[in-house]
Amino acid sequence: MDTQNYANHRRWMPLFHYILLPVLVLTVGGATTNLIQSWDDPTRLYSASLIFVLSLCLLPTLLLARMFAMKAQDRAIRAEENLRHFVLTGKLLDPRLTIRQVVGLRFAADGEFAGLAQRAAAENLSEDDIKKAVKNWKADTYRV
Repeated sequence: MDTQNYANHRRWMPLFHYILLPVLVLTVGGATTNLIQSWDDPTRLYSASLIFVLSLCLLPTLLLARMFAMKAQDRAIRAEENLRHFVLTGKLLDPRLTIRQVVGLRFAADGEFAGLAQRAAAENLSEDDIKKAVKNWKADTYRV
């Protein structure tokens, strides 16, 4: 990957985004078709219903697993950025900053981090606005 910046910082996980998610969506579609075709056949209806319900349950399970991992990463980022702010300024981050704002601040280099954090709290900048305001981008290649 070239130098990370606002335009290319989003990460796509091929196994999740291009394989698992599409296959699961197709599976739910196939299970729905199977259920509809089995509606008038009592011998197939139970198994078709079971396949449909199970495949439907897998979709939120997959999405929740992804969300839980990202929440854990958000907590780690908040702790790291709070420590970085303390090292740079001797103070903790402003408590008005939301987790989304702190996640956006992680891309700011040390020289502009404290000022941008203060501005983000004062102006209630969104995560995206914070990322756009970063002049010296500090890459984060570990977030997935």
